[in-house]
Amino acid sequence: QVQLVESGGGLVQPGGSLRLSCAASGFTFSKSHMSWYRQAPGKERDLVATISSTGVSTIFEDSVKGRFTISRDNAKNTQYLQMNSLRPEDTAVYSCNALVSYESGPINYWGQGTQVTVSS
Repeated sequence: QVQLVESGGGLVQPGGSLRLSCAASGFTFSKSHMSWYRQAPGKERDLVATISSTGVSTIFEDSVKGRFTISRDNAKNTQYLQMNSLRPEDTAVYSCNALVSYESGPINYWGQGTQVTVSS
């Protein structure tokens, strides 16, 4: 059974930092593409950052470039999102995503999400 469990969200002041974690189980983490998405109230869920299975390649949404870092520890089956210089517009529910490949085709899995609120 695939499980993705996020942690690390909370309330932070503008300019502050948070680190999100996503603990994965039930699939071969080291062979899976991982991502972070976010959904603000009344808006669609958007891709924030993605990281290849080896961690060599990363992609970031334009508004977070230079502020957020995505990383992974394949030995711990965990991915991270380091968020610095947070802005009120970063307020959203952040969700962990895994793209897992099977013989029958790839399947997307989602965590339950963690709330990040940036406010003074």
